[in-house]
Parts: sequence; structure tokens; C-alpha cells
Amino acid sequence: MATMADVARSAGVSVATVSHVLNGTRPVLPHTRQAVLDAMDELGYTPNTLARSLVTSRTRSIGLAVSAISNPYFTEILQGVEAAALEHGYSLLIADPHDDPVHERKVVQLLHERRVDGMIVAPSADPGELLAYLRRHKVPAVLLDRVVDSPPDGSQRFDQVCADSAEPVARLVAHLAGLGHRRIALIAGLPGLSTTSERLTGYRDGLAAAGLAHDDHLVVHGDSESAGAERATAALLSLAAPPTALVTANNAMTIGALRALRDRGLSVPDDIALCCFDDFAWADLFSPRLTAIAQPSRDIGAEAVRVLLDRLASPERPARTVRLPCAFVHRTSCGCAEQPRGSGKPDGAAEPLTSASPEQPLTSVKGTVS
Repeated sequence: MATMADVARSAGVSVATVSHVLNGTRPVLPHTRQAVLDAMDELGYTPNTLARSLVTSRTRSIGLAVSAISNPYFTEILQGVEAAALEHGYSLLIADPHDDPVHERKVVQLLHERRVDGMIVAPSADPGELLAYLRRHKVPAVLLDRVVDSPPDGSQRFDQVCADSAEPVARLVAHLAGLGHRRIALIAGLPGLSTTSERLTGYRDGLAAAGLAHDDHLVVHGDSESAGAERATAALLSLAAPPTALVTANNAMTIGALRALRDRGLSVPDDIALCCFDDFAWADLFSPRLTAIAQPSRDIGAEAVRVLLDRLASPERPARTVRLPCAFVHRTSCGCAEQPRGSGKPDGAAEPLTSASPEQPLTSVKGTVS
């Protein structure tokens, strides 16, 4: 088995230089670095990660706690995190907190006990114990997708990476209102999540911009999951004056809403129009094809890694929140006709909603998670 000394001889450098290349402890000239990497590849040298971590106090590993098993949206984020971590030479340890505050606290502790250098966490609707643990143990962490308000006592804040939520929902409502709908309902997510609060804000803003009154009966929580959205849709359809259009606030709830509509023999968009937050990989295969807001899921994951690595490099830097723009994907479930070929605006094309999002100070973010 090749040793570090073998690599140094083959590359014509010192053992210390090989160590600097492996551990990133000192800048190395690009051609020297490449010579070391080539020698490692030629000799089949495998670094001793355990020994290296004992020297550097770093394991070059990142802990990721997201509900990827139960929520397909997080699966794409996971792919972005994994690709960016590997690109920077980090391994990934993954745990699923199942959006349960108690389980969330346990899995984060388990990741911490495995000495990950930092964590990326999508917090639950009640992340108090999670945040207290991260603060108490001074764990470098980035909160993903769901943001938290700054604590009133001025204690440690966290870096956060998410997509814009309010403006895209306002765009969906405005689009439906522009098609003549006056009773537009929202199937909202789990109360307590910042994404739920922000999408509710966007819904209200969209109604106001269209000159439509807000009706509490047209907002029902589907709790961010399919079965809840199925119940919520049934409740909306049972109203004396049911909605003529639906906005679903995440991908799982879109499935539940479609199931409820099918069970009642209702056709989209002939009987009721539908727009959804979160585009699907298969949304283009539905009939009708789903008009949706597409989040930059993989980019969110990759950006979270970059923000975490910045935190590891500069522990004292101010906390920041990065919001990435979404896109409006115009298809036919809203009631619009298929775009003809050659129209210059192909059906299903994504339209950016905002310009590239600047980094925002954490205090500018509005959320309801405590």
C-alpha cells in the first residue's frame, strides 16, 4: 500500500507539501498540487481519513438532516448538497428527522457525535430544541429551506438558504385572477413552518393586487402532505360556494388535491383550475399538464454547502440568509390553451420571477418558526 512518503517521492515534493495538499492547511501552487494529485492517482494512494482528522480536528464530513424519504422535494436538494460536498472533498452523513421535533433533536445529536464539521438542517415547525442544541454546542450549521426569526434575546443566529416563497404564490393568484377566477382557494402547508407563513402572505398579496377580498373559508391547511390536502380539498368542495380555482402550496399536497378531485369526478381545468407550488419531474406528463412554481432545488442544496464552508472558514462572520429565485412554469392546468408551435413562447417554459437574489441580513427575513 502506497504511503505519503511514496507520493512525495513520485511528485518530487516534500511530505509536508503532500500533507498541505491533502488537508488544505497551506496554499500550494497549482502545478505542484496537480503533480501531487497525479502521483496519488498513479500509486493508488488512499488518505487515512481517521489519522488526518486527528491531526486537523476536521473530519471533512457534513451532516445533513432533511426529511428526504417522506418529501420528494428534499430529494433534489439532497442531490445538490451531495454534488457540492463531493466537489469540495467532503463526505455526507444523512439523517431523516421526519419533520418531528423530538426525532429532529435526536438525529442532530447523533450527527454531532460523529464529529461532522458542520450541519445542514431543514428545521421542523417547532425547532426550539434543535436550535438550543446547535447554539449550546456551537455547531456550525446552515438552516435549509425553512427560515427562523432572529431570537429576541440576541443570541446566536444561523446562516440560512431558501427559495423565495411569497412572490411566486402571488404570481399564481394573479394569473388565475387574470383568467377570470374570483374564488381562488389555497391549500396551505403545515402551520408553524416559515414556508407556510410566507406562501399565505403571497396568497393574500395576490388577492389584494387583483382587487379580490380575502375569504377565510378559502384557506385550508393540508399540513404539507398528501392525505391532509385530500381532506382540505374535500372541505373546500363542500362549501356552499366552492372555489373555481385551487393553489396548492407544495408537491405532496398537489397529489392529494388531484386525488380528491378525481374521486369526485371533477375535471381540471374544465371544472376547477389548479396551480401548484413545486414543479414535478413528471408534471409535464399529467393531463392536463401542471402550471407550477419551480424551485431551484439542487441550487439550494449546493448553495447551502457553499455557505457552510464559508462559515467553517470564517466562524466569526455575520450570519446571512440567501434566497434563490423561483420560476413560473406555464402549462395548461390553469385553464390556458396549449401554446402553439412557433409562437416564440413554448408551453411549459420556465419564466424567472425575480432577478438573482442578493444575500440578505438575517434580520430581514420574516418567519413564524419559533
